[in-house]
Amino acid sequence: MVARRYNRKLMVSVIGGHSCSESERRCAESVGRVIGEEGAVLVSGGLGGTMAAASRGCREAGGNVIGIIPGENKDDANEYVEMVITTGMGYSRNTLVSGTADIVVALPGKYGTLSEIAFALNAKKPVYGFGTWDIPGVQKLSDVKELRGILRKNRS
Repeated sequence: MVARRYNRKLMVSVIGGHSCSESERRCAESVGRVIGEEGAVLVSGGLGGTMAAASRGCREAGGNVIGIIPGENKDDANEYVEMVITTGMGYSRNTLVSGTADIVVALPGKYGTLSEIAFALNAKKPVYGFGTWDIPGVQKLSDVKELRGILRKNRS
């Protein structure tokens, strides 16, 4: 008997701040929408701010959203997360958010976002950024159309 090979979906971690401006929220929703439209799975820290905005965009586009939250209460996840992974790990869960990804998209955020970028780069994962930390290894994007092209090229 030959083992079946299943196609797995591209996993895209969207990282960013717990709070965001209106323009950052719009960008995050657009990023999430593209991820959903392209059939990828959005992974995030599952809380508010850019995480909620990206999750909303993805779900509204018919996509799937996983939230890896720092605590142990599933109700802490934003309303758009359909699969909640509780960790009880606090910020240490950032290793899981970055580690789950095939691709990481970084949005504006503080040191938690910076740690997720570092974990992703250390794991040799591609990191694309919209208005985030300006550090070596983060490839800046200026339009979600660029992200759409990247996702299409990386489908498995």
